[in-house]
Amino acid sequence: MRPSSRTARRPDPAGWEAAVDDDQLTALALAAREGRAADVEAFVRATQRDVWRFVAHLTDVQSADDLAQETFLRALRSLPGFAGRSSARTWLLSIARRTVIDRYRTAAARPRCAALPDWQEAAERQSIPPTAGFEDGVALGDLLDRVPAQRREAFVLTQVVGLSYAEAAEVAGCPVGTVRSRVARAREELIARLRAAEAGDVSAPAPSAELAAVC
Repeated sequence: MRPSSRTARRPDPAGWEAAVDDDQLTALALAAREGRAADVEAFVRATQRDVWRFVAHLTDVQSADDLAQETFLRALRSLPGFAGRSSARTWLLSIARRTVIDRYRTAAARPRCAALPDWQEAAERQSIPPTAGFEDGVALGDLLDRVPAQRREAFVLTQVVGLSYAEAAEVAGCPVGTVRSRVARAREELIARLRAAEAGDVSAPAPSAELAAVC
């Protein structure tokens, strides 16, 4: 039995579970491979906070619901083949990253209008704006928006989502040293921008959101 795509619908953020450790999360993913509704639901609930925050920081809050929904639909289709060779969190965030890249590429390649897929319709039916209690990093998000995309991604993976540098490197497809360098530079930029914001200087240009450049 394959997992039902309906399980990936976004519930009330107040019901999202706190983060679990990698071993527990991988065990949940392995259990969910058989497609039992309760196991799939447990896996989704344990991971949706990280997925939503990751895609929100890479894009924007308005796009995060749709991108998280698409990430879970892709993940649930691939879940029967998940073997646990890497942590489930790393595997899932790699899918989220690819979903964001595909969205950028699609937006760049297509005219303005496109048909709405089923998952977007479902997300709209379940549309519940994130609460302040869930996403308390609004100020950080505003500053991160102005950090170049690859540095922002590395910073979010390690400092917001909580991956190790090795796990972040696996998600981003880059060497660990590259991730460390990007995080350090992102941190420097954030400090500089915070100081500039405190001084009333908001003139720094926003970077491109493209993530697909070669490392």
